[in-house]
Amino acid sequence: MRYLTPAARLTVAAIALTALTALTACGGADEPAATPPTQVDVLDPGQPTEAVDPPEPSAEAPKVDACALVSKKDAEELAGTPLEDAVPGGESCSYTGPVSGPTAQVEVYVGDGAKKILDIDRELNHEFETLSGVGDEAYLEDGAVFVNASGVWVAIRLVRLEDPAMFRKPLTELARTVAGRL
Repeated sequence: MRYLTPAARLTVAAIALTALTALTACGGADEPAATPPTQVDVLDPGQPTEAVDPPEPSAEAPKVDACALVSKKDAEELAGTPLEDAVPGGESCSYTGPVSGPTAQVEVYVGDGAKKILDIDRELNHEFETLSGVGDEAYLEDGAVFVNASGVWVAIRLVRLEDPAMFRKPLTELARTVAGRL
């Protein structure tokens, strides 16, 4: 078996690097092949076209502004502390506690997302209390309440570091208020 001297190894490495540089500089193999033109169907000007009707309105629940549904004042009463201004996000709204503390956040979700949160919590075997007389149906769990009224689902989640039992009554009261607003 033959071994290369350190000088020979350096020469072989330099030659390999030069060859590699030359091959990549040419770029021949790396360039994509030209894409064949796609076939476009052309209508005969005398050929009738079908009229496209606008989509029919769906029977979905009306859109609801999550930040209007739970005001900053509502969120602060629930959390028991001052909160920053609302941060809207599509069908959600968040109010966070100031960076100086205490740790607090109120999240409001409206529509399919709210229902999905409830479904996931059920799959995770969370314990729920049914709230009677609140909307069409309502459920309370530690740190969250879910309300369905007039076909609209709303989820309100509270993050606080205190015992969740302290917030069961404020969550229930806010659920009742929200159901009345729907």
